[in-house]
Amino acid sequence: MAYLVPSEFVTKMVDAGESKIYMAARDTLIRAYMAGAILALAAVFAVTINVQTGQPLLGAVLFPVGFCMLYLLGFDLLTGVFVLTPLALIDRRPGVTVGGVLKNWGLVFIGNFAGAFTVALLMAIVFTFGFSTDPGKVGAAISVIGESRTLGYAEYGAAGMLTLFIRGMLCNWMVSTGVVGAMISTTVGGKVIAMWMPIMLFFYMTFEHSVVNMFLFPFGLLTGAKFSMMDYIIWNEIPTVLGNLVGGLSFTGLTLYATHVRTAPKRVIA
Repeated sequence: MAYLVPSEFVTKMVDAGESKIYMAARDTLIRAYMAGAILALAAVFAVTINVQTGQPLLGAVLFPVGFCMLYLLGFDLLTGVFVLTPLALIDRRPGVTVGGVLKNWGLVFIGNFAGAFTVALLMAIVFTFGFSTDPGKVGAAISVIGESRTLGYAEYGAAGMLTLFIRGMLCNWMVSTGVVGAMISTTVGGKVIAMWMPIMLFFYMTFEHSVVNMFLFPFGLLTGAKFSMMDYIIWNEIPTVLGNLVGGLSFTGLTLYATHVRTAPKRVIA
């Protein structure tokens, strides 16, 4: 598997964060667009498996194929840059600023949304034969997801918002662990195994992933689901993005950086 020890791959995390901040806006947008599109296709794939087999675990086992593809191709998800780019700032890499980090996040968000929305539109056309029929069982299942994960949270008010935020945190704890997994090994097989495990966990547990939701909810709106764009923005996307940021950075990025780069002095035993 050609395993790298934590002190090696955490340094790679900081290097990756720095390189993303310096990347040209054009390349950032292209890579984010493709990441959003591929992850959206993987979501369609997984939901189709769930509907056709009635086995949610099988969909969760196979969903990570999209995540592995996009990271092996060097594309970027918002959930990943939430973790990597702040480390370059904390490490005081030359020229890295708060403005540079925020610009990267903004460009990746736009690219991810554009890619996910493109797939939502294309799949809506496929499922409805160009909006001439109902979307079928798979399309209906996606629409139900959109309703239950907007109106379903809104029904509980502040408690629903808290639940949504925490599910976003837990999601990016696992997803960012998958991002790190791509750096743990120098072989393709090793990278895939390390990425697969946490992504399978997050998907089966139905935690909230901001980029997956950029596909699910627009698709639902395009096919007549019973929730509004404001429901999606307020009762899913915004709190999910914030939860993804807090969870990924605190549980993965900062913990790994603190203990493997800024390691505390060893105890002296008298």
